[in-house]
Amino acid sequence: MPLWLIFHPTGTFEDTASKKALTEDVTKIYTRIGLPAFYVVINFIKLSAGDIWVGAENKTENPFIRIVAEHIAVRLDNEDHAYNSVCNSFEKALKPHIADRGYEWEFHIDETERRLWRVNGLVPPPFGSDAEKIWAKENKPVRWEGA
Repeated sequence: MPLWLIFHPTGTFEDTASKKALTEDVTKIYTRIGLPAFYVVINFIKLSAGDIWVGAENKTENPFIRIVAEHIAVRLDNEDHAYNSVCNSFEKALKPHIADRGYEWEFHIDETERRLWRVNGLVPPPFGSDAEKIWAKENKPVRWEGA
């Protein structure tokens, strides 16, 4: 499960169309590697201008977007090229929605222990397994033998 928290100021991501476009581009990153689309949860958290501070300065002139992503379903290999590839994929997906609009931005990704994860009370199937492929096809969690 990737969980994305997008902290953004008022005036950015105000309409459903802009949120939908961004979430579709992010979701494609994960579905391309076989994860079910419903694994991808993205929450937009609107902050007032007075609530965004960077380096002890209030960010009121140029919008600043902060993204925190948590990965649970798949852990990256501990290799620089794997980390760079993921970061580059995210930057490419985010560019038209954030960078191209002139916003300042930052993101980071945490990897959480998969054994501490449940979906509707079920242990998710292993990455790439036949059971996970069923979850992806159905786009919902279904009972499987290992659950």
